[in-house]
Amino acid sequence: MEHGVGEIVEGRVTGITKFGAFVSIGDGKSGLVHISEVANTFVKDIREHLTEGQTVKVKIIAIDENGRINLSIKKALPQEPPRPAYAQPFSAPRAPMTAEESFEDKLKNFMADSNSRMSDLKHQNDRKSGYRRPRQK
Repeated sequence: MEHGVGEIVEGRVTGITKFGAFVSIGDGKSGLVHISEVANTFVKDIREHLTEGQTVKVKIIAIDENGRINLSIKKALPQEPPRPAYAQPFSAPRAPMTAEESFEDKLKNFMADSNSRMSDLKHQNDRKSGYRRPRQK
């Protein structure tokens, strides 16, 4: 059976080196899982993650012109949903804009939201630094 790029197959680890592991994927074919493709975390010693004879699921990520197969264990794992680049737990979600709003209304809403967020951020930073504003008489 011919394997193609993007296919997820089950294989058996046949050899381990300091730069990766060789995995037999059947039909007398084997490929290399580079150390950077073993786990979603930094891998210093591949032997902490794999052992010879272990059965693993791998994804075929490339086949070069010489027939060498590059494999990935981490890309065969179920993907987690992407996390937002930043989280702002202290601000309330904003209502989505409608197409009927004029540019001035959108700008007004944006400025109000921006001022509110800046105020929240300044308040949070003041609390972290221990700064207290003087009381008004």
